[in-house]
Amino acid sequence: MKTQTINLSIQKYKDELLNHTLYNEIKTIDDLHCFLENHVFAVWDFMSLLKALQSKLTCTTTPWIPIGNPETRYLINEIVVAEETDIDLDGNRKSHYELYLEAMKACGANTTPIENFLQDVVETRNIFVSIKQSELHSNVKEFLDFTFRVIEEGETHQIAAAFTFGREDLIPEMFTAILKKFQANFPDVDLSKLIYYFERHIELDADEHGPMAMKMIDELCGNDDKKWLEVETVSILALEKRILLWNTIEEQIHKKELVH
Repeated sequence: MKTQTINLSIQKYKDELLNHTLYNEIKTIDDLHCFLENHVFAVWDFMSLLKALQSKLTCTTTPWIPIGNPETRYLINEIVVAEETDIDLDGNRKSHYELYLEAMKACGANTTPIENFLQDVVETRNIFVSIKQSELHSNVKEFLDFTFRVIEEGETHQIAAAFTFGREDLIPEMFTAILKKFQANFPDVDLSKLIYYFERHIELDADEHGPMAMKMIDELCGNDDKKWLEVETVSILALEKRILLWNTIEEQIHKKELVH
């Protein structure tokens, strides 16, 4: 089993995300805010998957010793540089999470829930406690819990699976189109930073990170059929959690419409 086989086995889940009815429900700025205020948790926890891989595939302690395959070390460090220290619209270094947070603020979305959650993570020093005691929607909690269970309990190839296949690469392109329509309909709302964020993801994922991540999976699994099966299982579970998150956002938009 190779990456092509995995892609075939998860295609129906990716198709479900690509064709999800949520996209047609984002009609107002309030709807967009609802999406952003939930999706930001997926933007944030992605970085923990990345840093977990860096800690397992490179040497991040002293004294330094060369670990694993140099090609894999390069791949993961290259992705870390781009994700943790990219450039914003003004040429300043920012992580993609920070880019997203700034974009949310620029268009009027509420960043207090994610910022309070991260403060609680710092204080508890236990991500599972913070998830459990938070006031987040139960399905957002489930999404986060899955990510950190994989990090805590999974082997390196399983973490790489959630990172590579569990984070679909089709959504940024779709949302860029949606945001450009919004910009035309709501000229007074600043969406430039949000459009930039999604366009950066398209550029990096398609041209660099996607192929790099596939090479990483090949390197980690080799000819081990058990590992390839575990990669498939984790990938499907990760996509199912993302679909659940999408369902939750859609439900919240509907509830707001009923209230109005």
